[in-house]
Amino acid sequence: MSQKYEKLKTLLKELFQLDQPDLDFGLYRIMHAKSAEVTEFLEKDLLPQVQASFAQYKTADKAEIETALAKAIEQAHNLGADPETLPKVKELRARLASEAVDVGALESEVYDHLYSFFRRYYAEGDFVAKRVYKPGVYAIPYEGEEVTLHWANKDQYYIKTSEYLRDYAFRLRPDDEKNPMRVHFRLVDAAEGEHGNVKAAEGKERRFKIAMENPLSVEADELVIRFTYQPDAASQKELNAQSEAAILASSLAEVAAWIAELGKPFVRADETSPGSRLRLHLNRYSARNTFDYFIHKDLGGFLRRELDFYIKNEVMQLDDVESETAPRVEQYLSKLKVIRRIAGKVIAFLAQLEDFQLSLWSKRKTILDTRYLVALCVVPRSLYAEIAGNAEQCEEWRNICRIDEVRGDLATPAYSVPPTEEFLASQPSLLIDTRHFDSNFVYRLVDALGDLSELSDGLLVHGENFQSLRLMGRSLRERVQCISIDPPYNTGEDGFPYKDQYKDSSWISMMVDRLSECVPLLRPEGAAFVHIDDTEYRFLWHALVHSFGRDAFLGTLVWKRRSASAMSDRTLSLDHEYIIGFGRDASKTVLHGLERSQDDYPLIDLKTGRRYASDNLTIGMTREQRPNQYYSLTNPRTGNVFPANPSRVWRFFPETMAKVIADDRIIWPDEYEGNLERPRYKTFFDPENMKPKALSSWIESVGTNDRDSEDESDFDREVLACGMNAEGSRVIDRLFGHKSFAYPKPVSLIRSIVRAT
Repeated sequence: MSQKYEKLKTLLKELFQLDQPDLDFGLYRIMHAKSAEVTEFLEKDLLPQVQASFAQYKTADKAEIETALAKAIEQAHNLGADPETLPKVKELRARLASEAVDVGALESEVYDHLYSFFRRYYAEGDFVAKRVYKPGVYAIPYEGEEVTLHWANKDQYYIKTSEYLRDYAFRLRPDDEKNPMRVHFRLVDAAEGEHGNVKAAEGKERRFKIAMENPLSVEADELVIRFTYQPDAASQKELNAQSEAAILASSLAEVAAWIAELGKPFVRADETSPGSRLRLHLNRYSARNTFDYFIHKDLGGFLRRELDFYIKNEVMQLDDVESETAPRVEQYLSKLKVIRRIAGKVIAFLAQLEDFQLSLWSKRKTILDTRYLVALCVVPRSLYAEIAGNAEQCEEWRNICRIDEVRGDLATPAYSVPPTEEFLASQPSLLIDTRHFDSNFVYRLVDALGDLSELSDGLLVHGENFQSLRLMGRSLRERVQCISIDPPYNTGEDGFPYKDQYKDSSWISMMVDRLSECVPLLRPEGAAFVHIDDTEYRFLWHALVHSFGRDAFLGTLVWKRRSASAMSDRTLSLDHEYIIGFGRDASKTVLHGLERSQDDYPLIDLKTGRRYASDNLTIGMTREQRPNQYYSLTNPRTGNVFPANPSRVWRFFPETMAKVIADDRIIWPDEYEGNLERPRYKTFFDPENMKPKALSSWIESVGTNDRDSEDESDFDREVLACGMNAEGSRVIDRLFGHKSFAYPKPVSLIRSIVRAT
């Protein structure tokens, strides 16, 4: 067998993933069922099929003709005759020049072309979109559009990796039925942490590493290697190197044979190597939790189109066809047919595996659990006794709502343990969480409520976003008025992985699949807004055009997310972000300016009876920047002095501030019943300024960035056009007591976007 044939066979084994773990669930079960058929093709059918295709040229085999010619020449010399004068020698030389076929070279050429073609689209058994043929030649699908958007992963679904903690096993000698030398990676300890599709906070990522106690043993004729999955500051690559060294250094006599096999180098079909066979499997085992991947939407069609292009541009040489004789052209065409036929069979095998994964991914997923948050005001009174007797629910109310602080008065019953039905009836806004109740109670509650879709004012779906959107596609089709999306910005700091290193292409594939699922949800007059910064703005706009259509573009809003001083160490401080707007039908979409409504002025001035809102009296400028606005304020009624804040200044010059104080536009902390640390400004409701205006593309961030009041109730009344990231961070800190995640959007920004629609 030729070296090129063996090289091709090694590559195809990688493509068909015949060296994958010895697992017995999910897709692996299908792959194992297919492996026998694939192995039969590689070991018994591939070589004979290629040889049979060229069997017709055996009578003109170059090697056989050369052997016959040498024999004729030798006979002529034995007879003392000039070989070149003999008819037999002349005939053989003529056949050698015009008809001879180097069958061995033809076969090797076929193997070489098959190897070259498939190597372009696969790396370590996974499909990747490498489509370059040679310098200056690159093929992309194009059907004559004026402008088309293309990216490397365009025809693939982006799949997020979720928690994957099953055992992992493989055979070191898969062909040896008596002694396959099975190796089993077993997880013996895993710390609780972020799971599903939620990425762990920086520094808290969990890693696979070799167990400290009893790491290796032989059980039931297989080597068991034990691992833990715990938070660790080291990278997974470093830990894999440590695990490899520890395993290969084992001195246990019973594992020596396995260690010898695991320590052998592993060489891929492309002649690259991860190191030892053990390192290969350590990398695969640990990577399944960290690498996202892709599924091709039509792998068979793609590879067949690419094969035709490859043959036309890499194999067919028209100059050779024109200059050759008819027999030579026939041989040439036979080679093309063989390449196409054999490659077609390989493509058919690959497509079956990919299509099966595609069918699993496309299938609508099952809802694993459904819970409800129901206000007591709509719960039948007949269920109150069970609710009052639920200790977990009452504990949650005490922690979140502080119901144990209700002392009671003539109109409201006091809290007791357990609470009375009368107390529950007096608290209509309390929410019961059905996770605290058994299924029988939940069934009776849901049955009593009737049409849940009409009663529900909110729906939270916890799941992979693509599948969640598909799930909502039926119940919410053409019912959504506003969509607000805050995707990963793809800056390299948000944990977005790229297995095939196509950073922008992977991101676009992820976005397009999900944006396309959003379009059917929108009402004809609805609008979708997507947040982004400069990193991916240009690609996001094209992705939205791809999903919604160019005519659906509404415009781009620019939001100032932070003050320039926050990034003063940069040459160019990028203090803004974008919010791109697209409508379902732009001609029907109406957007309103981001003004306040009457509801945003919840307070009543006792002297004038006018409604007002409590706003910041300071701005985010320092004493050095605005020295004339740095001074102390005195409450003229109490004489209390409020010193200036070194990091902020008052929003008015002293002369204007004096007029503001005289007009009683200040909320003084020493006269305020709530917890107010700094003076605030009264913004009065003016109906004349409430007229609808066109939505401006510039979102001004005024008064909500560096709030120096810590009063939560006062904060909730603050509804300016929008705040900055610092506002969102403060909300998160107040809710959870720590920084749960970076760069949260301020509530006022999302509220403004929703209000605009």
